[in-house]
Amino acid sequence: MKLGMVGLPNVGKSTLFNAITKAGAQAENYPFCTIDPNIGVVQVPDERLQVLHDMYNSKKIVHTSIEFVDIAGLVKGASKGEGLGNKFLSHIREVDAIIHVVRCFEDDNVVHVDGKIGPLKDIETINLELIISDVELIDRRIQKTTKNLKGDKSLQKELDILNRVKEVLEQGLSARTMELTEDEAEFVKTLCLLSYKPVIYAANVSEDDAADGEDNPLVQEVKEFAASEHSEVAVICAKLEAELTELDDEERTVFLEELGIEESGLDKLIKASYSLLDLISFLTAGEPEVRAWTIKKGTKAPGAAGKIHSDFERGFIRAETVAYDDLIRCGSMTAAKEKGLVRSEGKDYVVKDGDVILFRFNV
Repeated sequence: MKLGMVGLPNVGKSTLFNAITKAGAQAENYPFCTIDPNIGVVQVPDERLQVLHDMYNSKKIVHTSIEFVDIAGLVKGASKGEGLGNKFLSHIREVDAIIHVVRCFEDDNVVHVDGKIGPLKDIETINLELIISDVELIDRRIQKTTKNLKGDKSLQKELDILNRVKEVLEQGLSARTMELTEDEAEFVKTLCLLSYKPVIYAANVSEDDAADGEDNPLVQEVKEFAASEHSEVAVICAKLEAELTELDDEERTVFLEELGIEESGLDKLIKASYSLLDLISFLTAGEPEVRAWTIKKGTKAPGAAGKIHSDFERGFIRAETVAYDDLIRCGSMTAAKEKGLVRSEGKDYVVKDGDVILFRFNV
């Protein structure tokens, strides 16, 4: 999973990226500090893996991971090339979802590109640049489809959808706000529209608001807007996240507890991204390793097997499956089998989050 972090200059985007990836991307108090995208790979925390490791006495733990891409600060006019905009927009096109960092704090020492704080104005500025870029792409596609329609009348349905998308974009609305059927959504996805990308708005609050940022009026504005386009919101404090990177795990836990914060910004972003993209994790366990695998919710057993290796999917026979909670309650796979909790599932089985699976295959 690749998540692209965007935001106007000086909203705390690179600071947050550095904190959650510990990648050391440059973060300075002036616009266009980031030109080439920085990339950091982060392990997805999963306490279940350590428990399974202890149960199986495994040699290693392999977490699933997320790739964070820190994309340069966009500005008004980016779709026309302002601030190296075209280059930045091409980077966004490559990600699975966008983390849009929005400034929800006042600080006279940190300049704002527009001179004043206004999260909805910031969101509108970036969304509009993505929309303008999409309109150009849609116009080209409409021209091509209209031309091909003369020889293939079946393209009329596609043309109708393209015109609907254009109509929405020209109203200044993102393509992701559209209500589409499953088939229409699959087609629109193939267009690679920037404004159709799923979005998590990372509301960056001050340290004073870190514990109760949900009550911040600016955060409430962001939440209301996000709800209107089916997006997620994660309230984070980039400055606090940067401080957390200096601590070890135990110190970090104590520090968060003292501040009355239940989870770190990274944990919030990961949960929001899994929810937004409809992702779950299944687990494999044995003496060599215990491992988490990320799949789309609704994936059937052969598809999950293919995540491990294409041979597993091609030669799929069955999946020996037990729910993680049942396995832990029993204390061992042997005990779980004795209680009839280990099931033999076929090709139509839909894998659930936390399933511990052994795939049987033959090629």
